[in-house]
Amino acid sequence: MRSVTAAALLLSCTMTQAQSPAADAAADRAGSGATAPAATVSADYDARYAATCAACHGADGRSDTDTTPVLSGQHSFYALTQLFLFREGRRANQEMSAVAKAMSNEDMQGFASFIATLPPVPPPRPAPADADKMARGEALAKQYKCSFCHGADFSGGEQVPRIAGQHETYLLSTLREFKNGERQGYTMAMIGAVSEISQEELDTVAYYLARLGAEPAPAAGR
Repeated sequence: MRSVTAAALLLSCTMTQAQSPAADAAADRAGSGATAPAATVSADYDARYAATCAACHGADGRSDTDTTPVLSGQHSFYALTQLFLFREGRRANQEMSAVAKAMSNEDMQGFASFIATLPPVPPPRPAPADADKMARGEALAKQYKCSFCHGADFSGGEQVPRIAGQHETYLLSTLREFKNGERQGYTMAMIGAVSEISQEELDTVAYYLARLGAEPAPAAGR
């Protein structure tokens, strides 16, 4: 009964979007890496994001803390789903649950739509990457078909998150939580996807994904 009620609540948050032809086209692109046009954002959500979210997630959506997820480049429906899961107690985080529980359906839509306007921010230039580990990570991502849902460039789409350039620590923690059954998504897709991946392989995949799109190193001699 709880899952049916939860589904109905989320459906009510997205009904207006789902009834539009543009939303139908966006749904066709979900998981392909294509990004749907951002929904119209009420002007006050810019200020509300700055007041409520920016301290942890960054004014531009790229957090400085490696355990706090990057929001820049994320998709509105994915952001909406996560806020919904926090509000309904289906995803555990004390700080986020407290924030989300105070949100109406309209608030969740407004914040999600604003988040979708934040363009991707490249990861800061890291120390020289381990070329062998990057190659193993790329091979594992192909082997386990990560791009099938997250897109060829891992930018996600609609209900599927952007994972390219996400913080390595956050990625690895999330992957481990899915594997250990400590985190449930809105569907069981990720639990099934990581079920046969070893912990060592998860580490390598997270290392690889976190460094995608990083700022290039300066040219020699500069």
